[in-house]
Amino acid sequence: MVTKKEAELDFEALLEKYDYKFQKGDLVKGVVCGFDSQGVLVDIGAKTTAVIPAYEAVDKGENIEDKFEKGQEGEFLIIKEEDDEGKFLLSKKKVDFAYAWKELEKAKAADETILGTVVNVVKGGILVEVSGVRGFIPSSQLRARETEVEVGSKLELKILTLDVQQNNFILSNKKVFEDTAEEARKNIFSQIEPGQVVKGEVVRITDFGAFVDLGGLDGLLPLSQLSWRWIDHPTDILKVGDKIDVEVIAVDHDKQRVSLSLKNLEPDPWIEAADKIKEGDKVEGVVTRLKHFGAFIEVFPGVEALLPHNEVVDFQNESKSIIKVGDKISTYVLKFNPADKRIALSVNEQSSVPVEEPKAEEE
Repeated sequence: MVTKKEAELDFEALLEKYDYKFQKGDLVKGVVCGFDSQGVLVDIGAKTTAVIPAYEAVDKGENIEDKFEKGQEGEFLIIKEEDDEGKFLLSKKKVDFAYAWKELEKAKAADETILGTVVNVVKGGILVEVSGVRGFIPSSQLRARETEVEVGSKLELKILTLDVQQNNFILSNKKVFEDTAEEARKNIFSQIEPGQVVKGEVVRITDFGAFVDLGGLDGLLPLSQLSWRWIDHPTDILKVGDKIDVEVIAVDHDKQRVSLSLKNLEPDPWIEAADKIKEGDKVEGVVTRLKHFGAFIEVFPGVEALLPHNEVVDFQNESKSIIKVGDKISTYVLKFNPADKRIALSVNEQSSVPVEEPKAEEE
């Protein structure tokens, strides 16, 4: 009959034969077998059950039992070797982090677009989280302004820099759209040509015109091409977000630029004016703008004529008033050139004063 002491010696001998050789830094497989005040209990085949401390199991605010369940298998990293009780300390977060970095390295190598969650807006950019890894988007790499980005929102991103040793993870939101736009530009330039009428959306307005998105390519709609009538500023007739039809008037493949026209989709008022206005006619019009060389007067809808400076002076001397934009005045057609879209006016019915037309008007 085996005594109790002999049985204990046999058991100790059996344990010594079981050499598991677990060390700090080893990646081991295990099975979740329970929970205690420290964290998650895991059977990794050692003498005693190993423990994943709460801080190595879940993020702050997360519930351990929501993320782990009994019988769940997984890989764990040994972060501390056996203590006096023979327990190992494990980490699940470090394993997940390592796998996440590997996936991010694959995404960068393939130039893939990934999804990140905004966790904070800081000076100079935005902090995001991708698969549990914190990254940074500099302000220069954001398509939107920081004030337009909310914590918790999702952003499509591309990886600029990834260095696990330096824990350096830099991303770009702008590059996603630049790459997409580049493809769109190539497609559009292979199909677009002058004379086509295309649909677009006004995306930006400047003093000299409006930029219209043609589906990945921004074309310029100059101020002079907005309307046959004089327009002081594009906002007089357009606003950002407007959906409009425009005609392509020029395509520069080398510089990848497209020029557009809105007024070309309307009848040319100079054609109709040529049938209704003759040299010598008395016409009434509205002053639309004043220049150092004279006053422009709309004598027919969309048709401007020039009252030269010397004629402006004569009119002001006779009327004892200063011409202002918006004034209605009567004049005579001195010279009419429909082909060049030029009309010269005079305040006198017959005038021998030679008219020197100004050089091309600044657009």
